[in-house]
Amino acid sequence: MAEHLEISDGNKAERYTTLIPQIAAVVDGETDLIARMANVAAMIHETFHFLWTGFYRVDNTNEQLVLGPFQGPMACTRIRYGRGVCGTAWAEGKTLVVPDVEDFSGHIACSSSSRSEVVVPLLHGGTIIGVLDIDSATCGTFDETDVRFLEQIATLVAGEEENVI
Repeated sequence: MAEHLEISDGNKAERYTTLIPQIAAVVDGETDLIARMANVAAMIHETFHFLWTGFYRVDNTNEQLVLGPFQGPMACTRIRYGRGVCGTAWAEGKTLVVPDVEDFSGHIACSSSSRSEVVVPLLHGGTIIGVLDIDSATCGTFDETDVRFLEQIATLVAGEEENVI
């Protein structure tokens, strides 16, 4: 496992390109999903210095997302299915980019500093098991570059190995 995070001085795509192999190395062989989420949240947060970087885990019993490992200010602990950006990404089963959270009907303001957001579902065995949620204090932070790389990261975190739980 890596003990030092190498961060590129390049543009966004170059930073992701440097980050992804390091994430792959950190999650390789780790079967605990929360441990995977914790390190990946820290790695993304340290690389990009977003306002909030973290995960919500699916609790199917209560049809809620439950707060998982994150970096940044305090967050909402539970989000109902179909509510806010995270719950909507879960319900729709797709990545959502919100350039200005004020324009997203039903946005849940866990932090008044959040201005834009991207949420990527985590799939394991064809089932959504959580979401990767990233907030920025600036409008328009996230674009197709983020989507492309964050979806790769979500795949690494969720893993398709049978023993990831």
